[in-house]
Amino acid sequence: MADKKTILITGAAGFLGSHLCDRFISEGFKVVGMDNLITGNLKNIEHLFPLADFEFYHHDVTKFVHVPGRVDYILHFASPASPIDYLKIPIQTLKVGSLGTHNLLGLARVKNARFLIASTSEVYGDPLVHPQTEDYWGNVNPIGPRGVYDEAKRFQEAITMAYHTYHGLETRIVRIFNTYGPRMRLDDGRALPAFMHQALTGQDITVFGDGSQTRSFCYVGDLVEGIYRLLMSDYPQPVNIGNPVEITIKEFAEEVVALTGSKSKIIYKPLPTDDPKQRKPDITRAKNILGWEPKVSRSEGLKITLDYFKAIV
Repeated sequence: MADKKTILITGAAGFLGSHLCDRFISEGFKVVGMDNLITGNLKNIEHLFPLADFEFYHHDVTKFVHVPGRVDYILHFASPASPIDYLKIPIQTLKVGSLGTHNLLGLARVKNARFLIASTSEVYGDPLVHPQTEDYWGNVNPIGPRGVYDEAKRFQEAITMAYHTYHGLETRIVRIFNTYGPRMRLDDGRALPAFMHQALTGQDITVFGDGSQTRSFCYVGDLVEGIYRLLMSDYPQPVNIGNPVEITIKEFAEEVVALTGSKSKIIYKPLPTDDPKQRKPDITRAKNILGWEPKVSRSEGLKITLDYFKAIV
């Protein structure tokens, strides 16, 4: 249909990208998915392949990006997102945040498309301010092991804002806090899939440090709703999207053990370098500007996620 809006979603075969493809298809968009499949999985989007309104490009956005015809919106979600991935492929992580973002901003200019980047709570580093508001500048070690991801995302924000101010491009910046749900990879190294995998397979559950560090977990459906609202808003400054309900990693491990009915023991290992001690979004801006706040409780979201993991273990 000629009057359908077209959206390009990079990282389309990833955890978040695939859920965004589903959402925009359901909203009546023509969706062009793009992924080089370094960390993405085609299984996440294979149900979309038969649809007339879905098209897939197997492409690396750090190379020149061309999409024929009309493009109204671009969501840049291509990037390794877990420590295991970005420690394994540090240079690709830096390139997708820098060269990839530059290429896609260029495409957005040519197509006159609105551009949204997936930034992250990692721009705050190991925060000295709690909870984290969007005007906090962060505490990041640029040469530490996590620096390849943190600084790629910080650069991504800077170049996006430069295109907004210098070229007048319509841009949006979402800072995503810990998110979970179906289609996460069991081996991606983040707390939730790691704990669930260990619990379901009867292994000891590994907690790093003493488990007193905190995280805030947002269900993927809530996150996607926040991103949709931000894209459709007229707000160009960064917006935190996440769930402000905070929990220690030790308590979270205990929750997973109880939920799975596992006999797994919790064991403790040294905390990785520069691992943030606390993480909790201040979502005042999202509430005021987007009318958004999370709706799915952790117990509800974890049950849905556990059903998914049980099916793939």
